[in-house]
Amino acid sequence: MTITNDTSAEMRSNLEIVGREDLADLEAVFNVLGVEEENGIHTVENNCDAEFTWNYDKGERAGLDKLYEKSKKAQWNATTDLPWHLEVDQEKLAWENFTEDQAGFFSADLSGTVCEKWGPKEWVEMNIESQNWSLSQFMHGEQGALICTAKIVETVPWIDAKYYAAQQVADEARHVEVFSRYLDTKLSGHYPINAHLSMLLDDIIKDSEWDMTYLGMQIMVEGLALAAFGFTHQQTKEPLLKQLLRYVMADEARHVAFGVLSLQEYYQGLTTAELRYRQEFAFEAAVRMTDRLQQQEVWSRMGVPAKDAIHLLNQVPERKDFQVLLFSKIVPNCKKLGLLDAADGWLRTKFTEIGAIQFEHWEDTTMDADALAESSPVDRQLV
Repeated sequence: MTITNDTSAEMRSNLEIVGREDLADLEAVFNVLGVEEENGIHTVENNCDAEFTWNYDKGERAGLDKLYEKSKKAQWNATTDLPWHLEVDQEKLAWENFTEDQAGFFSADLSGTVCEKWGPKEWVEMNIESQNWSLSQFMHGEQGALICTAKIVETVPWIDAKYYAAQQVADEARHVEVFSRYLDTKLSGHYPINAHLSMLLDDIIKDSEWDMTYLGMQIMVEGLALAAFGFTHQQTKEPLLKQLLRYVMADEARHVAFGVLSLQEYYQGLTTAELRYRQEFAFEAAVRMTDRLQQQEVWSRMGVPAKDAIHLLNQVPERKDFQVLLFSKIVPNCKKLGLLDAADGWLRTKFTEIGAIQFEHWEDTTMDADALAESSPVDRQLV
């Protein structure tokens, strides 16, 4: 995927002010930090009813049936199909990122910030913490997907969707397993779930409408995950992580396609008011996920005040590539669902205001599912 500098620069500028009127608003967002529950357990009320269906005809939705068959052939074993014997020198990778200035902070004006006095030691430590944070959020997000997909099995009224969702539950368990193992055995620490991500997951689970689990998780959160995995896969030089992400991306593309195929049918029967509710939820979810990408917890752990961190982040366009990639997956999928132009085009207007409407003609994720599944897990060769 290629994004021109001119296009992304305009969008980044717009993204900085989405829902934020001044620096105080940004600092308020930035200072919302994730906190680990004392007993390690987080409980969320689930307001959906479980639904049985006595219609076992599996041929009514050809797209879902095809996806289900594809998922059965694409299974892989987290224990045996990845080269866990490979050593990961996290400090060496962090030094390489520092010398290449992958974060782009050396081009920023550090004067007046605590980072003004930082040397190589602090920037390398920052890179290490950033990787620990990123992989931790991947892991937490995958557990959110595990729980939400199990909820879809309970609540979706179609047997073919229950079949596929059950297959995805196994996928998500495998993803939690591999990210947890990578963090525990290859990296040097973990972070609690980011507060913005946690609040979004809570809202997805609490909603009483079964399709909101699809929209929130399959379209929004999984859409972001697929984009983030692709970005990290492109940037990393670490062979084990690269292969791990390639396997996970193939699964995730099917998951988002599952959401698109299911909701496309269902949304055709909704009223304008019902569609507007889903548009507003989708946009709010996008803004929350943009908030979480600031890595607030890393800056806090490194002793950098929110004001200084915001000052630095706003000067470094490369640090906002996640935001660009986020919308590049979400907008085409929302268009395919009919959400862009439903309810007098409310969502189209919002995406236009932030410069994201440029992605509406990009391929939706049903195409990604085909592209990433061309070969079996055992045969995949990474470049």
